[in-house]
Amino acid sequence: MPEPTGHRWLRWPASTPEPRLAFGADYNPEQWPSDVWPEDVRAMREAGVNIVTVAVFAWARLQPGAGQWTFGWLDEVMDLLHDSGIAVDLATATASPPAWLTRAHPEILPVNRLGETLWPGGRQHWRPTSPVFRTHALALVDKLAHRYAHHPALASWHISNELGCHNLYDYSDDAAAAFRLWLRARYETLDALNHAWGTAFWSQRYGDWAEILPPRLAASYPNPTQQLDFKRFSSDALRDYLCAERDLLRGITPQVPITTNFMVMGETSGMNYAQWAAELDFVSNDHYTWPGPHAVSELQFSANLTGNLAGGRPWFLMEHSTSAVNWQPVNVPKKPGEMARDSLSHVAHGADAVCFFQWRASVAGAEKYHSAMLPHAGTDSAVFQSVVQLGQSLAALASVAGSLRKPAPVAILFDWESWWASQQDSHPTEWLRYRQEALDWYVALQQAGLRADVIPAGAALHGYRLVIAPVLHVTPPALAARLSSYVDDGGHLVTTYFSGIVDGNDHIITGGYPGGLRDLLGIRIEEMAPLLDGESVSLDNGTTATMWTDRMEVVDPAVKVLARYASGEQAGRPAITHRPVGGGSASYVSTRLGPAGLAPVVGELAGFAGLVSDLPRSARGRVELAVRRTDTEEFWFLINLTDEPVPADGIDGEVLVPAGARNTAEGLALAPRGVVVLRKPSP
Repeated sequence: MPEPTGHRWLRWPASTPEPRLAFGADYNPEQWPSDVWPEDVRAMREAGVNIVTVAVFAWARLQPGAGQWTFGWLDEVMDLLHDSGIAVDLATATASPPAWLTRAHPEILPVNRLGETLWPGGRQHWRPTSPVFRTHALALVDKLAHRYAHHPALASWHISNELGCHNLYDYSDDAAAAFRLWLRARYETLDALNHAWGTAFWSQRYGDWAEILPPRLAASYPNPTQQLDFKRFSSDALRDYLCAERDLLRGITPQVPITTNFMVMGETSGMNYAQWAAELDFVSNDHYTWPGPHAVSELQFSANLTGNLAGGRPWFLMEHSTSAVNWQPVNVPKKPGEMARDSLSHVAHGADAVCFFQWRASVAGAEKYHSAMLPHAGTDSAVFQSVVQLGQSLAALASVAGSLRKPAPVAILFDWESWWASQQDSHPTEWLRYRQEALDWYVALQQAGLRADVIPAGAALHGYRLVIAPVLHVTPPALAARLSSYVDDGGHLVTTYFSGIVDGNDHIITGGYPGGLRDLLGIRIEEMAPLLDGESVSLDNGTTATMWTDRMEVVDPAVKVLARYASGEQAGRPAITHRPVGGGSASYVSTRLGPAGLAPVVGELAGFAGLVSDLPRSARGRVELAVRRTDTEEFWFLINLTDEPVPADGIDGEVLVPAGARNTAEGLALAPRGVVVLRKPSP
């Protein structure tokens, strides 16, 4: 993971008091007549809004035709916001090109793997590698930067919007040419590429760079390393575009910090944000809750990972929802308290800005049924009153602004390349879900009351007493050596099925699985034995396993078998192992257990690492604890994961949120979906 080169936060107007948490939304005044704008600002002030993102999808309004520019409306909006004490995160407006541009230059439109053009009518209809698109987009950025460089409302630049959300994988001729250049830089020679891609298989050897294409629709499974490299290239191509806008902005407005909104959530996997984070002055993220039994934990997992992508420093929650979204099969509104819990969960994991999509709910377009801070029902609505209350809570947490995430004793290693490679085609099972396995471990740690950090695979491991590396499928020698050193230095490592299997070229590490981690774990797997969909087996520790088993044997007599298979084809064989190494250890879990099945495993592993929960037993499994810190004090966020009240006895501290609450001798009581924030002196 590249080290961040620095951290610059929002450039607040001189009249704005600091410290403060930012609070606001995407604001799209171009969707409304100008006589609505003063009413918007009045309601923003009532809600406590102090920043809005403007012009995200305004390209067609700013440039209605080639060589035509209309900035007067944006000048008016910027002045109105500034006069009302509201800062602006100004978008570069390049997310969706206008109709005149795609008509004049249809060659900027992306092409899918079937060779079909993706036409205008939605959004993000542009090729990341199109030189024509880049020329026009950077001309717009240049105009914006020069016009608003010294506007007192300008707090930050917001590059494009959700880069790669709809146009990540482009298979056009522009992409093919850029892919070849990327491959030449990576491999230098065709011999090196042919070796890396294993082109001796299926007569795929290349004799000229011009023969190489993106992995378009093929007669059978496309070359797996070609697929993996195309994923790497596609992430890099978007990052290169991001840097092109960034470099232009820095040249014109070096005093203004720059960000773009990531999408660390759900199964959004295509952008390797561990490699993007260092390119920005501060990290931003969009998060929308996905339905499921552990939806709240998924939100916290994503916020946690975002906070660690930011290096523990403050980051910006650019978008989430006040209530229902518009893009799920059934769009259920949030329950009372849920919006505040979602928002404060992000703050708990390092966000110094809480913003929504969007300020005023649209009356037309694809997102007219998406919730907003100001809903169709207006200010006289439960949603708006909840927004006002949230603004008051964030104001009460002003002292949290600028504080850092306090590192946890446990880390979950998260690796984008293992995510990409482990879920490709022609594998032992199609049912493996990399992120779900990582989330299962996070939930199991929550249930044990243990704080955990979700960290990129390249992050430092020093200081963590327990490191969990689920499905670490891609294990180059350097990564395997880092993990071995961590264990040799007294750390406790846990990894799982389908880990250590391939090197950086997606080549099998031979000699028996788990390949690059085999010696460290002291085991050898001759054959993987995935389970059919719906099939399960039992372990002798009382848990039930699904999806995967391994035909495993212990080769180091120091290895202790923590659990064996009690049923199925592997009955009697080891299922979970533990190898002591000096003061550390290396453990292996050979099957999918889910959060409930991982609970006893986590308990045993925590014992090896000497870990004890900071939460009382009454709160474990029902409350997440996240901690932020300064040199002199800590902020403890106690987040109720349930729809029931939860007692949290024996935790002291000054209550900052909820307003008026007291930490009594009988202890704290968390309301359903409630959050309590305590201030405590640093230990």
